[in-house]
Amino acid sequence: MNNQIVIRQAVKQFGNARALDRVDLDIAVGEVVLIIGPSGSGKSTLLRSVNRLEYLSSGDIWIDGVSVTDSNVSAADICDIRGEVGMVFQEFNLFSHLNVLDNITLAPITVSKVLKREAREQALGLLEMVGLADRGTSFPGQLSGGQKQRVAIARALAMSPKAMLFDEPTSALDPEMVKEVLDIMQRLAQEGMTMMIVSHEMGFARAAADRVVFMDQGQIVEQGPPDQVFDHPQEERTRKFLEHIL
Repeated sequence: MNNQIVIRQAVKQFGNARALDRVDLDIAVGEVVLIIGPSGSGKSTLLRSVNRLEYLSSGDIWIDGVSVTDSNVSAADICDIRGEVGMVFQEFNLFSHLNVLDNITLAPITVSKVLKREAREQALGLLEMVGLADRGTSFPGQLSGGQKQRVAIARALAMSPKAMLFDEPTSALDPEMVKEVLDIMQRLAQEGMTMMIVSHEMGFARAAADRVVFMDQGQIVEQGPPDQVFDHPQEERTRKFLEHIL
């Protein structure tokens, strides 16, 4: 099985606090990995380190065999890396002054130099995929939270990424809007998109994740198939955490 994302001995230090403590993790092509753990356990820091939104204090990360942590990586290379690894945040981060179509086409046109007509055609197809074909001319302020997050997913997909990173994509949504975002993520999983997801959506994990990784105090404590981790956790720290959220 080919590994698309390889993380070795990742350490991230914030002053005296160690957010990541020698993390090793492999993500195979097409694998969906859900990362869970208490607040401050290093989940989001790990995710952000994969596409260089955070710089590791030490350790290495490779995507398709290309280092994203090498000190010699140029700013242009980092832009390329971020284009190949789409990221969806807890907050939607849409540009409020641009309509939906312009939000989606901005990066392909300015970063990837895609022709405006081609970028627009692709954006319309992505909007149809996420169930928002009729909202291309709407502005973010006219959308619900769930709709904004689906636009954010379409925007990330517009760069034709090799992998997708989701950092608590449903935590800012009202409960009735969560399902519409999870449905899109499940469809991506079924289509073979490699995904790293920080979330506590256990129903989604059972339905779509290949593996669940439990982190605590910057370390991977336990990992395995969802049913194994949720129903038969091996570590006491995992059991205590799951008692609070299941």
